[in-house]
Amino acid sequence: MDNMRKRSIPDIDKHHYLRIMAENLPVLRAKLNLTQTELADFIGVSRQTIATAETGAREMSWNTFISLLFLFMHNEPTNALLPILGIYTPEMSNLFTATELKKFE
Repeated sequence: MDNMRKRSIPDIDKHHYLRIMAENLPVLRAKLNLTQTELADFIGVSRQTIATAETGAREMSWNTFISLLFLFMHNEPTNALLPILGIYTPEMSNLFTATELKKFE
């Protein structure tokens, strides 16, 4: 292993990323011209899950975050915003590119 310490999910502040995604969810959703219902259908959750995340009434799950991240990363209107908003950071990138999957077995 090189000098850079490999990151794992427990090493990052998930709540920080969940909060930032929730705070910016209405803007990201609007960039894709999606209603809460349409976004929920895309990622397989209820409209209520999206609504409560957007209002801050309930923290979204990590799985919901990852689904949203994947959707927003693969759409041009939102992709460039993710690093600017602090949602897809170098830390997050390292998590997905440098993690040894054996750690999660």
